[in-house]
Amino acid sequence: MRSSDVPGYTAADLHRYVAEPDKRPGRTAFQRDRARVLHSAALRRLAGKTQVVTPGSYAHAWDATPRTRLTHSLECAQVGRDLGAALGCDPDLVETACLAHDLGHPPFGHNGEKELDEVAAGCGGFEGNAQSLRLLARLEPKGFTPDGRPVGLNLTRAALDAATKYPWPRGGHPVDPASRKFGVYTDDLPVFHWLRQGAPPGRQCFEAQVMDWADDVAYSVHDVEDGLHAGHLDPNLLHAHPERREVFALAAARYAPGAQEDELAEALDRLLDQEWWPHGYDGSPRAQAGLKDATSQLIGRFCLAAEGATREAYGSGRLTRYGAELIVPRAQRLECAVLKSVADRYVIQRPDQERIRAEQRVVLRELASALTARAPEGLDPQFRALFTEAADDAARLRVIVDQIASLTDAAAVALHGRLVRRGA
Repeated sequence: MRSSDVPGYTAADLHRYVAEPDKRPGRTAFQRDRARVLHSAALRRLAGKTQVVTPGSYAHAWDATPRTRLTHSLECAQVGRDLGAALGCDPDLVETACLAHDLGHPPFGHNGEKELDEVAAGCGGFEGNAQSLRLLARLEPKGFTPDGRPVGLNLTRAALDAATKYPWPRGGHPVDPASRKFGVYTDDLPVFHWLRQGAPPGRQCFEAQVMDWADDVAYSVHDVEDGLHAGHLDPNLLHAHPERREVFALAAARYAPGAQEDELAEALDRLLDQEWWPHGYDGSPRAQAGLKDATSQLIGRFCLAAEGATREAYGSGRLTRYGAELIVPRAQRLECAVLKSVADRYVIQRPDQERIRAEQRVVLRELASALTARAPEGLDPQFRALFTEAADDAARLRVIVDQIASLTDAAAVALHGRLVRRGA
């Protein structure tokens, strides 16, 4: 098969911002995209970024391997690839989007994202999804225009579009202009407009919708699994009325706006009534096996529900790009939302976490000040060059933020130690 022949996709879908020959003829354009993301430094750095449970916090030394942003991305990619293939998407395209969806994640998770948004107020703010596009289309060194401008990994139009979860700039949410979620910074609008040529404004392509649901499925299921492994979650609490009320209130406020307590209770009870639900989890080998089975059952439940509902609406043909909408039944969306709320309530909101989050915010704030004071000398070579070339203060601030966002959790702490504490 030639790279120009991908069933269900047009030649425009396969265009790259800068045209280039294939070094290994015979691969599809989307296989090349997947390989580029897999080999990127940005993907490797996700191994040092915490997902939910901090490494070393497990209750059992023989299973002290919680998920990182990298393992989450790999699991999201497996879920998305299978679901996309079942619906007629190119599986390499969906896998590329899933692998890339968290590349812009900064150190310290969403806590770091909020702090960097404040640090970056003078250049348009910070958002992990917009940072992912920036990495793919500018920062990750792979390709350049003939006049020397970086184009990042130079992925196809369809791949960049599939990796764009929020296809609008800040303030451009199609329903809620005040939303903090956006997918492109102002200075990256040229490539955004290119990748969105012909796309309905504010609408995710079908592959991005598959990626988005795969992300929800992977992190809702696996975050609960990690919470159980780490001993942070007692499954028996989910039968206690006061605890349930807190879980439902959090779900309605954050993960399922507008949902009523009774329908959230029904969603949780549907899961608790399954024979495979990990009741009485105690960390024993048999319980470990049971939990792994529950994880598989949940992923299958959520994906099959979406596949069945979407196929019922659109038939058995190939579903790609803007030819369909992914349909996820409300029952499964609420079940997923309840799982997210459980992980949030018992893992993210643990009593010791707010102190840790406060310390992390200080690290990023002081690191930004120290790097600004030392720039460009204190920056890594890649960012030093970008800082020198920046046209104004806003562009220079964006480079400082790019440098910080690229760091792993440990690298941020170490760099802070070198630049701030030793200089105090």
